[in-house]
Formats: sequence, structure tokens, C-alpha cells
Amino acid sequence: MVGKMWVLILVSILLLRGDETLASDPDPIQDFCIPNPKFGAIKTAHLTTLPCKNSSEASTDDFVFSGIKASGNFTETGLATIPVNPTIFPGINTLGMSFVRADLKAGGINPPHFHPRATEIAYVVQGSVYSGFVDSNNQVFARVIEQGEVMVFPKDCFIFK
Repeated sequence: MVGKMWVLILVSILLLRGDETLASDPDPIQDFCIPNPKFGAIKTAHLTTLPCKNSSEASTDDFVFSGIKASGNFTETGLATIPVNPTIFPGINTLGMSFVRADLKAGGINPPHFHPRATEIAYVVQGSVYSGFVDSNNQVFARVIEQGEVMVFPKDCFIFK
């Protein structure tokens, strides 16, 4: 009787703990996936994707992007951005990333924001920028980052520059 009770307790614990899940984006199946527009888009309920080129058809040019050599158009806040995603830079398709060139005029601001699924990194090419973030405990991490310095902003934290 005691043995059956232990089995029942053990099974109950396993069943209660068995429904825990770890949520994350899956690792890619291949090293890279350069979209192949020749075959048309594949539409799903949430997004439209293009099938991958055969890896033997990929070229070095698929992995180089030169569209951020100059700054974008400045807004009234003094911020100019050029967002880069797989639509305009096929080499980052399925790599779980995007990036942006952001230029600030003197006294300009990047409006406060957050990224629920991504970490942001800022690298200062010229000048200095007061940057920071607020974590989930409302602690502020901020300082002036200077030319040549990098600051990382953890995902889902409130970011300001």
C-alpha cells in the first residue's frame, strides 16, 4: 500500500511539472536562408515568407549591405534612422536579427521605447550620447557613452537616448 502511494505521489509530481515549457525561438535548420523571390511568397496566418535559395546559389553579395553609408532623414526630435531587416538585407533572413543606423543631431533624442524580444546595442561613432535603460525593478542604468564606446540594452527594458 505504501509503495502504491509513493508511485501515485511520484506520478502526480511528474504530471504537475510536465506541463512546464521553455519558450524560445527555435534554432535555424540551416546555416543561412537567402530568400529566393523566383518561387513566390509563402503566406501563413501570421507572415509572408520566401523560400530559401539553394545554398550553392548564394553569393558573398547576399551577406553585404551598403545601404547605411549615409544617414537617413532627420525628424523633429533630431533623430535619423535607417532600419535594416531581411526585406532589404536578405543575408540576415532567419538569423533572428535586425539593426538600425541611428544618427542624432546635437540635442536630439531617440524617443523612449522597448524591444520585447530583442536586445539593443548602441555604438557611438562620433560625439557622445546620454543613454540608459530602466529594468523591471525600476532601477535606472544610465551614463554618457563616448565615441568608440558600446552600451547594451537588455530586452524588454525601457530604453532612452
